[in-house]
Amino acid sequence: MAIKLKGMKESERELKSRYGKAKMKRIVDEALVAGGLVIVQKIKSNFESFKDTGASKAEVKLSKPFTLNGVRTIKIHWKGPKERYKIIHLNEFGTIKNPNPRGKGAVERALRSGQEAYFQAIKQRLKRG
Repeated sequence: MAIKLKGMKESERELKSRYGKAKMKRIVDEALVAGGLVIVQKIKSNFESFKDTGASKAEVKLSKPFTLNGVRTIKIHWKGPKERYKIIHLNEFGTIKNPNPRGKGAVERALRSGQEAYFQAIKQRLKRG
């Protein structure tokens, strides 16, 4: 999901000159984590409707911010003892035998419904400076 704002480069330069490069990186990282936590909560609440053992819900994790192709990024992934990362895509997209599982589209719904809250969390953190 990419958003193009007019004047974004100028705003970015202004913020970097005001705060400095290191502080801007820290602020952006904190904003990404805050926004990521919002999405993780939405995913967990969506997984509530079809949980069996609760392993898929329990293993949702948020990575530390990192740079990917020059852009600070954060990743939501599944990591834990039950290795749910291997089957999350089956719940999300279905299979040949079960094309419409109960959890179909749960991650996508969480991303869509949490999008506004995610941007609000990022905006609040950036305003605090």
